[in-house]
Amino acid sequence: MKLLVAYDGSKCAEAALDDLVRAGLPESGEAVVISVAEVWLPPPESMADTNGNGTGVKLDAEWENIIEKRYEKDKRAVFEAETLAKHARQRIQRILPRWQIGAAATYGSPAWEILARSDEFKPDLIVVGSNGRSAVSRFFLGSISQKVLTEARCSVRVARGRIEVDPSPLRVIIGFDGSKGARAAIAAFRERCWPAESEIRLVAATEEVTPSAIGRFIPPVTHMIEEINETEREWMEKLAENDVASLQSDKARCGLNIHAGNPKEVLVEEAERWNADCIFLGANAFGSKVERFLLGSTSAAVAARAHCSVEVVRKTVDALAG
Repeated sequence: MKLLVAYDGSKCAEAALDDLVRAGLPESGEAVVISVAEVWLPPPESMADTNGNGTGVKLDAEWENIIEKRYEKDKRAVFEAETLAKHARQRIQRILPRWQIGAAATYGSPAWEILARSDEFKPDLIVVGSNGRSAVSRFFLGSISQKVLTEARCSVRVARGRIEVDPSPLRVIIGFDGSKGARAAIAAFRERCWPAESEIRLVAATEEVTPSAIGRFIPPVTHMIEEINETEREWMEKLAENDVASLQSDKARCGLNIHAGNPKEVLVEEAERWNADCIFLGANAFGSKVERFLLGSTSAAVAARAHCSVEVVRKTVDALAG
């Protein structure tokens, strides 16, 4: 397994590192930590006086001094990013002692640089914190995390740490609607190495039919609508039957919960009510076939609002099987 971890030294980034303990990662793998200084450095040759050959403009001493100071300041920011990346690498190495872990630092737009490194490194999973240093609240996913989540070509885990008061079994919710995206999320979950006594819950959201104001007073209409809703629930149970059985074992318990409502709200509320550690969600689940380009999609909304980590799976079932 290959992992790309974005780290900026913020509290959310630290929490993302702590969350790796409960991410079901295998004993060995390859990881790269990337830290990005949000500055722009011109190439050194562009600062040289090239007036003599007609390809540049000679600046006066005052402007040269201003540029030189700014250049040195930005170089210090890059050096700080290198220090942060090395710090995160050491922390991850303690968490994942058998992994091969590298550290990289660069400068520019953090989201673009993370995505560019992802295209180069081709990780199975990108790990980002829910917010950077300028976090506003839990209900606003950071702009960097948002962009990485919606534009990455691989799975993305928006990680949030948790404070352990008492030891408890690891609890994972998997968003389920019977789609290929949902089954890819289940397949990705099964690829991981989870501790014994883990608890898994498939959570489905249904949009129940409700009678009109007049229809409520007509028994045949009310009865017909109740039958429609019950049929939908039975259909969802049938769809999930094999998946629940495949996740159930002597070491793990799995169940199915079906709630009426919008999946953006149902998944978040169920995770908080159950005190889940993570939500697995297929990028193409719940009807979002162009998920990668929709900022208001189910996965982005759940990642922004959930109290726990959210992993958006961007793999097909065939790719996971291969």
